[in-house]
Amino acid sequence: MKEAPANLETAVKDRFAALARDPSQEHRFPIGPDSAKRLGYSAKEINSLPGGATESFAGVGNPFSLGDLRSGQSVLDLGCGAGMDSILAAQRVGPTGTVIGIDMVDEMLAKARRNTVAVAVANVHFRVGHADALPVPAESIDVVITNGVFNLCADKPKVVAELFRVLRPGGRLQMADILLEPHVTPEELAGKGSWSDWVSGAIWERSLREMLLAAGFGEIGFHGWTGYRTSDCTQGALVSAVKLAK
Repeated sequence: MKEAPANLETAVKDRFAALARDPSQEHRFPIGPDSAKRLGYSAKEINSLPGGATESFAGVGNPFSLGDLRSGQSVLDLGCGAGMDSILAAQRVGPTGTVIGIDMVDEMLAKARRNTVAVAVANVHFRVGHADALPVPAESIDVVITNGVFNLCADKPKVVAELFRVLRPGGRLQMADILLEPHVTPEELAGKGSWSDWVSGAIWERSLREMLLAAGFGEIGFHGWTGYRTSDCTQGALVSAVKLAK
């Protein structure tokens, strides 16, 4: 895997701040409600949301397809963006449940807060934060969902350790992201795209499995490709894992 550029955080913030401000401009990755439908979100649920909640969607899969959320659960949406997944999660867990959306892009968080007001959802709370230092107490979350965020993180083992920390025993990680094709070599990856387009930060399935196991996760599943492709060396994947009880 290529070393993360020194200005990675600034590049990611700039890219997604621009997406929040003006989703109509040209972007180098699929966005918006039509992209969400192609990735497996139902047309009914996407069409029920206001445009402000879906126009800046930049996910790579559907983490909800990995497991149903239940009424009363606590959910963490890592890299919540404009809040589409957070709102959908809040609808699933109901008024007795809680959703915490975390993002490091101020423009996205501001848009997410406006969107929750527009749909009158009261059980979502947004916080500024980083994936490797989550502003969430230990063992307070039942399910973590994340969509197209992990490959933008420089210190991936630290992120995995943070996800493990905040989950309750028996809690689940439901991740949509992209992985390197098994045949791709580090030499072939060099020079492929930019880190903030999800290409250069991608890792192999075996590497992610090793990270999850090292952190303490079990019941790890790689649930096939989502059809999302950013280059000839990566494809979308759905990944699930469970924090095993001690």
